[in-house]
Amino acid sequence: MKSKAEIVQILQTYHEIGETEKAALFLIDEFELNQPNFAGILLRERAEPNFILFTAEGEIGNPIYIRIPENVFEYKFELIINLLAHEMMHVIQKSKLYSIQVREEREWQAYYEMCFHKTFPKVPKASTFHQIFFAKKALEYYNRMEKDGELQKKYSNQKFEIEEFIKKLEK
Repeated sequence: MKSKAEIVQILQTYHEIGETEKAALFLIDEFELNQPNFAGILLRERAEPNFILFTAEGEIGNPIYIRIPENVFEYKFELIINLLAHEMMHVIQKSKLYSIQVREEREWQAYYEMCFHKTFPKVPKASTFHQIFFAKKALEYYNRMEKDGELQKKYSNQKFEIEEFIKKLEK
C-alpha cells in the first residue's frame, strides 16, 4: 500500500486535471473496497464544508453506483475514504446476496463500519470529531429501529460497543 503522502499526491493530481471519478476509483482499489455489484462512480453538485453528500444509487439486487460531489477531493482524504467505505457498505447491503430492505439497518451497519473498520480494515480512522459524529449517527439509526424490536436486539452488543467508543473518544 502507498504511503499517505503518495495517496494524497495522486488524489491532488487527479483533482487538478478534473478526474474525480478516477481519483475515487483509485481509492477504492487502494483500500480494497471494490464489490462485485459496484457499477461505478457518478458525480453530483459541489460539496460544502459542512455538507458532503455521497449516495449509493440503484435498486436492491442490481448494480449500484456511488454518487460523489465533483469537488470531493478538496477535503481530507481520511474523511473521503470513510465516506466511500460507508457507501460501499450500502453496495454490499443492496446486493442480491444480502438484500437488506430496512434503511435503519443499512445505515446502522454503515456507520458502525465507519467506527470500527471490520469489513474494510485498510480504511484509516477519520478525525476524532468525525469518529464521534459517525458513532452518534449510528446511535441515531439504532434508535429509529423499533424499540426493543428484532433489529435492536440483533445489534444490542454493537450498540454497547458504540456507546463505549463515544465515551473513549470524548475523554
